[in-house]
Amino acid sequence: MLELAILGLLQEAPMHGYELRKELATKLGTIRAAISYGTLYPTLKRLHAAGWISEQATETDIVPPMTSKRGRVVYKITAEGKERFADLLAQAGPETYDDAGFGVHFTFFSRTDRATRLRILEGRRRRIEERREGLRDMLSRAGDRLDAYTLELQRHGLDACEREVRWLEELITNERSGRTPSAADQAADAPPVIPAPHQDRP
Repeated sequence: MLELAILGLLQEAPMHGYELRKELATKLGTIRAAISYGTLYPTLKRLHAAGWISEQATETDIVPPMTSKRGRVVYKITAEGKERFADLLAQAGPETYDDAGFGVHFTFFSRTDRATRLRILEGRRRRIEERREGLRDMLSRAGDRLDAYTLELQRHGLDACEREVRWLEELITNERSGRTPSAADQAADAPPVIPAPHQDRP
């Protein structure tokens, strides 16, 4: 998923590693935990080795001779990288229904074809419905044995699942009718984050 996110961001503009990490945090920070440099740079190295991105030192950051300081590197997507990004966007397997996969794919939905968007949305809805039913079953069987705070946490998880199912159903309806959600729709109807079943209340 990090590979998809990096290639997608580099489609927009070349970036330094710091800029990439900042953009990843901006676009995905509400979905995923912060991405460390220890995760980012090995991924960049692998993408470069595969020929999907290129590296170029900026002229203002040329390293003086006889110094060990490294110049700042700008990462750019290559033609092969654009093809790889398109291939990743077209994937709609089970990994795209989980929290991480769905969050990253949804970020780039504007560049994804409608049929793929529908497959991902419908798969995500099934996944959340399964999660919802599991919580309902657990509450019906063991709810009377839970303490008040654990019970409240499980109810919160169930409420988050129900909200996301409603949100997904509206998105699916929009996709089938060819209507793109507006900013007003998203503000009114979309969950503030991709909900997790055991996320506590603030």
